[in-house]
Order: sequence, then structure tokens, then C-alpha cells
Amino acid sequence: MEYDEFITHVQSLTQSNSREEAERATRATLETIKERIPADEAEELAANLPQQTAEYLRGREGEPAQNFNLQEFITRTSQKENVEPITTAIHVRAVFAVLQNAVPPEKFAKLHAYLSHDYEELFVT
Repeated sequence: MEYDEFITHVQSLTQSNSREEAERATRATLETIKERIPADEAEELAANLPQQTAEYLRGREGEPAQNFNLQEFITRTSQKENVEPITTAIHVRAVFAVLQNAVPPEKFAKLHAYLSHDYEELFVT
């Protein structure tokens, strides 16, 4: 999946009129994923994404994963995106849905395995 296609899908799922909003949502969500999972797993996920998107998952080499729940995930993403948490929740769900289609199923399953049960609502089947 190319970067433009990724962003277009996020924009469509969020029903946004703004490409910039979809780009901010993607960046903020992926940067928060980067904080939440081990650096090597973030790198593995990044290797399956377009270069521009992959960069948001890189840069934590040697740092441990932080363990925080879904509410904290939304709060952190909201701060990065600079929008209300309720809007951020919609954006995060959209980015996860596009991510699920953009990477091989086994890579997405590994991401899923690193997140606690309260994240289940982000994983549509």
C-alpha cells in the first residue's frame, strides 16, 4: 500500500474533508503505537508500511515499551494530534483498520498480541 492510499483510506474512514487531518491522525496514532510496543516490533511493523508512514514508528531503538491502557493511548494520541479525545478515538480506530489491511496478517497479529484486552475495540474482524 502506498502512502497516498493509506492516507486516503484513513480520511475516508474518519469521514474527514481534510487530508491534513488524516495525516495528523496517522502520525499521532503510529507515534503512540511506537511508544507502546517494543522497538524491534515497531521496526518490524514499519518495514511493511510505506516509507513516509514507517518513519512514524522508528526512532526508539534501545528504549523499552511503555505499558499503558487504551484510555492513556487515546489521551497521548489526542495530545499529539491536538484534537478532542472523542475525535481521536474515531481517528485511532480508522488508522488501526487501515493498518490491518496494509500489513501482512501475521504482523498485525503480533501488534494485537502486545496490546492488553482493553484495546480489543480497535481490532475489527
